[in-house]
Amino acid sequence: MAKKKTQEVDNLQELESALTKTEQFIEDNQKIITYVIGGIIVLVGAYLGFNKFYIQPKAEEANSQMFMAENYFEKDSFNLAINGDGNYLGFLDIIDDYGMTKAANRAKYYTGISYLHLGQYEEALDYLNDFDSDDLLLAPVTEGAKGDAYLELGDNESALKHYKKAYQMSDNELTTPIYMMKAAKLMESIDELQQAVTLYQDIKTKYPKSAEATNADRYIARVKVKMN
Repeated sequence: MAKKKTQEVDNLQELESALTKTEQFIEDNQKIITYVIGGIIVLVGAYLGFNKFYIQPKAEEANSQMFMAENYFEKDSFNLAINGDGNYLGFLDIIDDYGMTKAANRAKYYTGISYLHLGQYEEALDYLNDFDSDDLLLAPVTEGAKGDAYLELGDNESALKHYKKAYQMSDNELTTPIYMMKAAKLMESIDELQQAVTLYQDIKTKYPKSAEATNADRYIARVKVKMN
């Protein structure tokens, strides 16, 4: 019991000593600590003010300005969507004028897809690679579009890598079977036949209601003929 009390006294003395040292440190460095805390408060205030009085108004303006470009995109008028029509801004203008906004980030996606449709595959990759999204549908679509661009450029290895990433990053009924099918067809074309059969079978089993599953049996039979 005495030993326990002695240990408790020792622990209390160590705690008091630590508190004393902390108090002494604060007293010795009071000015520096005050400056640091003040600096943090100023930075936080500046950030909040910048966000409220600059970023938010810019974001609202960008969304308003991008309406016509999105309209052109939906009508497959990709040149007008990218470059504008002289009266309304195109996606490239949105990226340049509103660079720190979500609208500018979204414009990179639209620009990349537009260039893909126009057959300008290097430009498409430039903007798709700059686009950032964790959306469960948009992210795989972006990876799949990169795959399409690389395929058109003759880079089968990169195309397959992005198709795989597209169907692995988000398991859903809309995009997953599409990019599994693209990957399987590419595997078949480069004689990765067993991997192609496996993917075709996975599409049929996991996504039986998808449009891609409709032709899965035919593709499986075709590959098996090649394998034999």
